[in-house]
Amino acid sequence: MGQNGHVEVTPANGETPFAEHLGETIRAVREVDSPEAGRLALEITFPSGNVRCESWSGDLHLSTRP
Repeated sequence: MGQNGHVEVTPANGETPFAEHLGETIRAVREVDSPEAGRLALEITFPSGNVRCESWSGDLHLSTRP
């Protein structure tokens, strides 16, 4: 990404969906895709919930799922 775009790294401060899962074991990783669009998202499953990683117009979006 360094040569194709801008990457910002900031302290988590509890503001990222991954913060609540620190120290947990990853139980599963699943790629979400469709035949028309290709890869849509990556879902990472922790014991206490899931984090979904998506790219919208080149921006990374993270969201939680119980």
